[in-house]
Amino acid sequence: MRSRIMYIEDKSQSLNGPARIGRVTFSKTGKTIRYNGKEFARTTFPLKANYFDIATGDHYWISGPHKDGKDRLYAGGPEIEIDEDIRDEYWREIRNRR
Repeated sequence: MRSRIMYIEDKSQSLNGPARIGRVTFSKTGKTIRYNGKEFARTTFPLKANYFDIATGDHYWISGPHKDGKDRLYAGGPEIEIDEDIRDEYWREIRNRR
């Protein structure tokens, strides 16, 4: 399965929900994303979210991380967490800091 470092923000409670940077995997067809035991599918009714958790229906914004670190759709919100297993790769490959 193909994997990629992505930005994942939980939009189920507010426009500035908890967010993190982590490695996701894509299904063979690319229609679903898996991360941290959850499976996400594209929403057909985007309201500041582009994916939903298949099990719970909760909405998420999932996208490639920006080089400048400005990943949130709206300024503010809680600090963006970075998964420990990709931290070095994220700073090196995405943010270009050696």
